[in-house]
Amino acid sequence: MSSRIHNVDGINLRLATPDVSQGEWIGQGEVLKQLLACWLVVDAKDLPLTPRLVGTPGIGKTTLAISGARQRGQELYIYQCTADTRPEDLLVTPVLAESGKIAYHASPLVTAMIRGGVCILDEGNRMNEKSWASLAPLLDYRRYVESIVAGVTIHAHPDFRCAVTMNDDESTFEIPDYILSRLQPTLSLGHPSREDELSILKYHLPFADQQMLNLTVEFLQQAHSLNLDFSTRDGINILRFALKRIAQDPDHPIARDDAWRESLQRCLGEDAADLESLAQKRNTSLGGNAVPMGLGDFFFSPGDPLHPDMGFDDDEFDDDDLDEFDDETEFENPGDPDDPDRTPF
Repeated sequence: MSSRIHNVDGINLRLATPDVSQGEWIGQGEVLKQLLACWLVVDAKDLPLTPRLVGTPGIGKTTLAISGARQRGQELYIYQCTADTRPEDLLVTPVLAESGKIAYHASPLVTAMIRGGVCILDEGNRMNEKSWASLAPLLDYRRYVESIVAGVTIHAHPDFRCAVTMNDDESTFEIPDYILSRLQPTLSLGHPSREDELSILKYHLPFADQQMLNLTVEFLQQAHSLNLDFSTRDGINILRFALKRIAQDPDHPIARDDAWRESLQRCLGEDAADLESLAQKRNTSLGGNAVPMGLGDFFFSPGDPLHPDMGFDDDEFDDDDLDEFDDETEFENPGDPDDPDRTPF
């Protein structure tokens, strides 16, 4: 039987192919050590942890996990989570074979469980609760999954390891607490230093000249300092397009600065050309400089004479005015002061 076919309780599963992507982790060595520590087993009764790697898109979460798997010398499998991922997509999928019979295909996750590899659940917080629920027994001490489609229970190899990457943005699902309690610890990734970011750009684009590299790094470092969500991946894309534009017409070369600025606007939009203005605009849109609205603001514009705040000056109204108002107040029913119907008009 082929090495890519595995039999579980009489059911043949066709295994997925391992990922061969190369990923070198540059800088932030401490977080790589923390990831590798999660996957250690220190006693026969100990179990590996399944950490969640959290950070903004493009910051290198998947690269970190790939590098960790490579350092351990294990096969790597990556499953891309999406909003419409179903439990059978995560585990075992039935496929109509050429023979007309049903063939069962193991997902990258299940393949890693069977072969003792590393699986990265990429962008895990884009996946719905129903799919996460199917992984609950895998992520605790039980370490197995149940495929309803194939009717089998699959136990994880002792060498199986897993990590979940999660984007730190709003376009994601809320993961239930009973799953989060199984995905610990949280390893947060920050933006790289200038030196590390330059090294990362050189690693991916060794053919880029120093001038273009410096332009990109200075832009990214300024964006990081302003808390803008532009990532090293954005810098790589800016550089790639700029270099392609320069090489496009050797007889009429574009100035490098012009090509870089054009690439910046095409990749990240025109607002990216002025980072400080963009940061101020985003802070304002998030309420950073907004004045809280009162109830009257929902019904009247600020300059409307009918606005409750118009014609009323706190500085012109003091306690003496209040005493004078009390002295001059008349009543419709000037009789018994205890009469409940005695009301001011």
